[in-house]
Amino acid sequence: MKLFNRKRKNTQQRSANSNVGLWLQGGDICCPGYTSLDKCPEIITACSKIAQILSTMTIHLRANSEKGDIRIVNELSRKIDINPTAYMTRKTWIEAIVMNMLLYGKGNSIVLPHTSKGLIDDLEIIAPYRVTLQSVANNSNDYRVTIDGKVYTPDEVLHFAYNPNQYYPWKGQGFTLYLRDVAQNLAQATATEKAFMSSEFKPSVIVKVDALTEEFASPEGRENLLKDYIVSSKAGEPWMIPAEQFDVQQVKPLTLADLAINDTVKIDKATVASVLGVPAFLLGVGTFNQQEWQMFVQTTIQAIAQEIQQELTKKLIISPKMYFKFNAWSLMNWNLKDISDVMLAGADRGFISGNDWRDKCGLEPNDALNDLIVLENYIPVSMSGAQKKLVQSEGDE
Repeated sequence: MKLFNRKRKNTQQRSANSNVGLWLQGGDICCPGYTSLDKCPEIITACSKIAQILSTMTIHLRANSEKGDIRIVNELSRKIDINPTAYMTRKTWIEAIVMNMLLYGKGNSIVLPHTSKGLIDDLEIIAPYRVTLQSVANNSNDYRVTIDGKVYTPDEVLHFAYNPNQYYPWKGQGFTLYLRDVAQNLAQATATEKAFMSSEFKPSVIVKVDALTEEFASPEGRENLLKDYIVSSKAGEPWMIPAEQFDVQQVKPLTLADLAINDTVKIDKATVASVLGVPAFLLGVGTFNQQEWQMFVQTTIQAIAQEIQQELTKKLIISPKMYFKFNAWSLMNWNLKDISDVMLAGADRGFISGNDWRDKCGLEPNDALNDLIVLENYIPVSMSGAQKKLVQSEGDE
């Protein structure tokens, strides 16, 4: 099968760099200089978690048949699911694609296929700084991809786009605009906390001293006063101070709770989680929730998986009956007992074999378990009238 065998157009076109990052300027107390979205720990954590989860899903090559879709195992399926590129594993390859889609590429991830005689040799991930996306003049639905100054048409590259642009639907825009203020708030909170923790102005005891005391006039004198009257050689030893010259008061230091930073950070982290579509507990807010996790898999993960698998199918497969599909079964947060119960229920009804159950439980197949079995009271609908309890004998007439 020949794949990706398309004639390249030799067109050169000037284009402006579309990979200009969005920067955030901090305030006075913190954030000196600028901070970009890909420097915010919470945003990186959320995007990285999505990329890691997607990269653990196997990619199946499937084909339509008269009895339903079946899985195909050949060199093409191995190329995509095992060794898409010579420089990294398939897991790292998918993870890099997703990180470019969500964060580094501002919603766009480009992969350049290298072919030989119509067959795929390598699928090279292109770093975002090397890529420029430029629309064709007077046509918002057509564009060109420039890589290191060389122009490619859209059908010559794999272009994974996330969150389509309102003016150029083929171009992704990521989460730049949505998370700008949140990233600034998180950077502000982190810097404020750092400045507060490193501050020297947090005394727990204030000693009021008569300013007319000679020792109080110099730093050395004040230090001697502390040593003579305040500093004790033994823990718990009482202080002996002149009542006429000293007045001791205990003060409660200002804490981060007084600044309400923790509450603000939780709100901002929850906002990041909401915008990116990840459970808040992945960012340290709240506790694990199984239903929330499964909803995350069925929405956010499946949506990005659909984009990737459809682009791979569209650009790499000629046959109209074949397609790529991520296997999301492993992402559902079931324990071994849940998996066993689901598979056994299917086995009792003849839907799956014993080896299907063993495979899901991580066991090797057994030749004696290839047959489908059913319980004795499970019969085809067409035979429902042939049950003994419904057939009258001659003596019952």
